[in-house]
Amino acid sequence: MTPDVIRRQYLDAMGITAWAAKYQLPNARPTEACEWEDAPAVTPPRERLHALLDDAPAPRPRHQSPKGDSAATTGTASASSSAPAAVRALLGQPPVPASKPADAPVASTLENSTPEKKPVSKVEPLTFSLSCICVGGRWLSLHEGEITPIEQQLLANMLRAAGVLSAEMPAVTYFKWPPMANTFTPEEPLEEAQDGVAAFIAGAAGRQGWQLERLLWWGADELTDDSPLARVIAASQQRSQTLSLPVWQGPALRTLVEQASAKRKLWPALVSLGQQWRAEVATQ
Repeated sequence: MTPDVIRRQYLDAMGITAWAAKYQLPNARPTEACEWEDAPAVTPPRERLHALLDDAPAPRPRHQSPKGDSAATTGTASASSSAPAAVRALLGQPPVPASKPADAPVASTLENSTPEKKPVSKVEPLTFSLSCICVGGRWLSLHEGEITPIEQQLLANMLRAAGVLSAEMPAVTYFKWPPMANTFTPEEPLEEAQDGVAAFIAGAAGRQGWQLERLLWWGADELTDDSPLARVIAASQQRSQTLSLPVWQGPALRTLVEQASAKRKLWPALVSLGQQWRAEVATQ
């Protein structure tokens, strides 16, 4: 038996829950595998007390009475035999006859109280990655996967032409889920992924002083409803339920790079987007 097994048994005996790490840190040594011994079936406290009462022998008197003093011996025996009956009365149970076997009801109760083990279904975590660029500290540009240098240059040119970007293109921030390899099986994959994305955006905004007002989601129209990123962002009625931001949706940047007709079709939406940017700046 390994020391870790002994430690867990001590913690279980003291009623302390043992917690295991959820993720394996990069370059960390893997946890050593060990053989777990099946723990014996736990008997409920009420049944253990009944078993002790049925199996308890009569205690010996501390002082032996002189020969012929049968009254003292009889009183001691009756007092010792009445102790289990008194405890049973406190438990609200009827007295047990002397001829009734004590082991049969306990064994049958244990057999009936043994729970059946149900198979546990394995749940896989959601897997996706995204790139974020915050424009002017107010609008967050979101892209699925890793944005390429050509796509970055195209995005900068479109935002400058629409009057949204007037300075250099901000740095790109990447995010991948799950954040570490060898993760444990999640209980709620979608909720955990949504919490992870929301925490990542909130952390980046707090570190860099962003005041997010809108989400520019490029390529949202090309994602299906079963796409992990679409389920995580949860855009409904032009608003992201996960990030609590209004959403503007445009075509994927790789589509705009490859198709000139897609650029011409997008231009009216970019003009309207620039007007909305200037109107928001004027109201501040």
